Amino acid sequence: MKVAVLGCGYVGLELCRRLTADSSRDVIGVRRSEQGIEAIEATGAQAVQADITDSDALAAVPDVDALVFSASSGGRDAAAARSVYVAGLETVIEHFSAREHPPEQLVYTSSTSVYGDHDGEWVDETTPVEPTTEKTRVLANAEQIAREHAAEHGIEGTVVRFAGLYGPDRYRLDRYLDGPVTEGYLNMIHRDDAAGIVRFALTEETPETLLAVDDEPADKWEFSAWLADQCGVKQPPTRTKAERLADADLSTPAKRRLETSKRCSNDLVRELGYEFAYPTYREGYRDAIERYRDEN
Repeated sequence: MKVAVLGCGYVGLELCRRLTADSSRDVIGVRRSEQGIEAIEATGAQAVQADITDSDALAAVPDVDALVFSASSGGRDAAAARSVYVAGLETVIEHFSAREHPPEQLVYTSSTSVYGDHDGEWVDETTPVEPTTEKTRVLANAEQIAREHAAEHGIEGTVVRFAGLYGPDRYRLDRYLDGPVTEGYLNMIHRDDAAGIVRFALTEETPETLLAVDDEPADKWEFSAWLADQCGVKQPPTRTKAERLADADLSTPAKRRLETSKRCSNDLVRELGYEFAYPTYREGYRDAIERYRDEN
């Protein structure tokens, strides 16, 4: 089985590492920047430098059995996101489907942000998406392309929605140890499990949509208190949502994040047989806590 990982960033590189560890798979990692090529090669995957929004550039990617679209717009505005997630995804589907030997499968990595606000209630794969910003509307549009446009071109599309990613280089301990911490829920997934669930979607029979989130949506106050206790420091100050929303310096994106509360369920991926390396933040933050205590 040959797999092309289009966009080898935080999760994509880990996915390459996992796929290359399986000798039954040939893996091609694709990245636009020259600086990213060495990182791909370090995983054991074949590296190809190409802009996934450019059909001519994609000609450098060999024929594959499956595609993983994990490209990033770099956190830029909705227009930049649309150029990658919508136009870029359409380009990828149309380019590879036109080949003599087209891929059979596409896995598109999305975000649980497409759900919008559910006032702290549970959501799962059956919950309708209600994007509240231009960027999350772009993501929802891209999901539709990954499923429907891919199917029109003879490719089976699967969407994997990531919760908040954390892991090596992304623990952000200071945010929760220093505070203030605003009430609400954290839906999280360790980088290794995010990559693991994408790999699972490539190898197992799965539905069109999967949530990649761990077992326990974390109450932010409980999480920060636990983290402080484990690190041996004083618990950080806290704020209610109303107090934070009243801040004059609150940006529009931050306000929207506060107003879109939900708890994401991983019941389906659990039922399908995926086994988490880090079922909750307690396991996932252990290495970061030990390093913090050693350094302080």
